[in-house]
Amino acid sequence: MSVKFEKETVKTATKVGEELAHKVGEKLTGGKTQNGYLAAYLKQLQSNPLRTKMITSGSLFALQEILASWIAHDRSKHGHYFNSRIPKMSIYGAFISAPLGHFLIGILQRVFAGRTSLKAKILQILASNLIISPIQNVIYLASMAIIAGARTFHQVRATVKSGFFRVMKVSWVVSPLSLAFAQKFLPEQTWVPFFNIVGFIIGTYINAHTKKKRLEALRRKQYGSGKSSTGAQKTTHQDRITRSPFSCVTFNDIRRVMGSRRIFFWNWTYPRTLHVVP
Repeated sequence: MSVKFEKETVKTATKVGEELAHKVGEKLTGGKTQNGYLAAYLKQLQSNPLRTKMITSGSLFALQEILASWIAHDRSKHGHYFNSRIPKMSIYGAFISAPLGHFLIGILQRVFAGRTSLKAKILQILASNLIISPIQNVIYLASMAIIAGARTFHQVRATVKSGFFRVMKVSWVVSPLSLAFAQKFLPEQTWVPFFNIVGFIIGTYINAHTKKKRLEALRRKQYGSGKSSTGAQKTTHQDRITRSPFSCVTFNDIRRVMGSRRIFFWNWTYPRTLHVVP
């Protein structure tokens, strides 16, 4: 009797779960009526492409910062995960990243419009990786340097120069796969939001990883790592840095945790960033 009751309970729970998933799917996609959120979004993407992409990109960049802070347990001095970097990231996503992607991807699509051969698709991937990605990455690195506290051309240039090829390596792995998927399965008007989502996932991982490293460096400093026998902090020629108002970690502290080269690559993602001055 109890076995039969358990089977009926499992069957009922499974049925309820399937109905719930079906209703959620219909709400998102619209089902046969095409009135769901996805259908409404695609309609807006066709009628107001740039505005829709700006809202999407701005929201994703702000959410990326919040989510990365939550994953890394990086709270502000008030004990929550909201910081001054969030609105800045949102502004970058809406007013720089989205228009730039809209313009560059639009050119790429117009150049290869109507060309569906394998050769054309390969050329499109090469053009994306050798022309579009470098432009986007330079703008991205420069913007992140400014958001992190860089105020001179030398600081911005140093950040771009030190991080460019490392970022390009990531792009050369992710971009061909993303573009090949978009070519095969997605309509052209959805390419930019799709690339934004891919960038959101990767960016969240990188940002969270960087925040964890920064917090580890702060803990090492707090517990006396790198101090001399008299208790005073050692400062060398390599510690000549330009600090943001909230920065409290020396170059040597970070180097001990991350390695001397890695700091140059990730310095643009630090909420309390260090800009090394040669």
